[in-house]
Amino acid sequence: MRHAIIEMYMGDSTIRHLCTKRCGTATAISPENWCIRSPFLGGDRSMIISVVCIFKFIHSVIWVPWKTQVYFRKQGISGPNYRPIFGNTPEYRRLFSEVRSKPMPFNHDIVHRVAPFYCEWSRKYGKTFLYWFGTKPTLAISDPDMIKEVLMNTGDGSFQKARNNPLAKLLFGQGLNGLDGEEWALHRRIANQAFMIERVKCWVPEIVESITKMLIKWEEIRGGGDEFEIDVHGELQNFTSDVIAKTAFGSNYEEGKRIFLLQDQHKYLAYQALGNVYIPGFRFLPTKKNRERWRFDRETREAIRNLIKNNNSERENSRNLLSLLMSSYKNQEGEEEKLGIEEIINECKTFYFSGKESTADLLTWALLLLALHQEWQNKAREEVFSIFGENESIAAEKLNDLKIVNSILCETQRLYPPVVMLPRQTSKNVKLGALDVPAGTHFYLALPSVHHDPDIWGKDANEFNPLRFNEPRNHLASFFPFGIGPRMCVDPLSKDFKLKGALCGGFVFKAMEFLSGCTVNPTLNCRRFISRVYAYYDVSNMIHTLGE
Repeated sequence: MRHAIIEMYMGDSTIRHLCTKRCGTATAISPENWCIRSPFLGGDRSMIISVVCIFKFIHSVIWVPWKTQVYFRKQGISGPNYRPIFGNTPEYRRLFSEVRSKPMPFNHDIVHRVAPFYCEWSRKYGKTFLYWFGTKPTLAISDPDMIKEVLMNTGDGSFQKARNNPLAKLLFGQGLNGLDGEEWALHRRIANQAFMIERVKCWVPEIVESITKMLIKWEEIRGGGDEFEIDVHGELQNFTSDVIAKTAFGSNYEEGKRIFLLQDQHKYLAYQALGNVYIPGFRFLPTKKNRERWRFDRETREAIRNLIKNNNSERENSRNLLSLLMSSYKNQEGEEEKLGIEEIINECKTFYFSGKESTADLLTWALLLLALHQEWQNKAREEVFSIFGENESIAAEKLNDLKIVNSILCETQRLYPPVVMLPRQTSKNVKLGALDVPAGTHFYLALPSVHHDPDIWGKDANEFNPLRFNEPRNHLASFFPFGIGPRMCVDPLSKDFKLKGALCGGFVFKAMEFLSGCTVNPTLNCRRFISRVYAYYDVSNMIHTLGE
């Protein structure tokens, strides 16, 4: 008898379908290439396809989430109820909208501000709970032992970096932060060579030069007056942009300015995408926002490609990051490894964006904390004078001797970490502590909550106290602003040298005073400082407002 055959691609579903032939033998069909065979098929094929699609939709959107939720509840892990298609995303967004609509007195208790969903749901369901971003189950954890296991146990690929939203991936580039497996290992080996400490030390003169240029600009703006106002955060973004442009491409800020402007415009579209459930295939639709994303990505890539061409004609400057990424290196087997042009462009996009935003934010918070705490500003200044002298240049070899400055920067990163989460996901069924976690489960590693946990840091967890870093930490995963383990940020040394170089190159020499009565509105991004700087920078009034 004639057999009719229909084949359909079933996406990421894990369904298995049994099709019974006339003889009664059951044949298992894989969802990756679903094949329906029946001697009685006939009829309208479109109806059969519709039935299969409906069945797949019910299975992936209703059955699997319900089964997963029950599975975790049997292990004592609860959370907000799953809602079809959107999960808990509407409530997630509502909580963010509520906290951002209200100003707050300036204090360091920011967890309820930067992660309101975690504060709300952990209060109701405990520190470990399950919530849903669309149809993706996400396990929120703040236990240092569990976090350490997730970040360190990557040898067998059990815990992988969660995939970026395809709409946001265009901004960050498919660099190290979006790769896995052998491709990630290759990029990591080459990046490690580029960020060797001896090479990073060579960038310190450019860092000091940039901070000096910025302070001279401030002096010109003051124009001999008693006071003036300036957007400190914006100035620090220009400073970090200048440093990155010089260290990455051997160029000045003006040459790389177009890339930064494009990424600044692109980031708002990326943040909108990250806050919404992604619908498969939506990135290919020519919507207004998608066309803008494509344009920003195309123009950014073209600008970086032009810088690569210019760098090729000036290869004698082998200190800059671009030259180092373009170089070939030998692996442990003695084989030469080298990145292609598109791979280099992806890495440049990642370093350009993440390096600029995180360094500028940390410097801004550090300045505000030093302005608030005069005693620590005085201690830092005395240490810098004792190591470098009042008129000596900043030597890279001596930066590691700055113990007080280092503890101030660590405490700044504890109170105001550069990121609020480190997303991971399971590639297979795993055991995490006492929990059995199914494949495909995402993790929210609650970094701000850990950094502000009184059980870890004491009753003064929400206070600025750099002295706490004079003692060794009790747990590796109690402080991880740049992550831990194999996937730790590839350039923490670079950020450390930028921060210390900037502070020592100018800021700690200038006394600042914070005037009370202002309000602060911290967010996940877009922080903006307006600073009223008095003559010779001896007093500064910093007001932190939200820049939507």
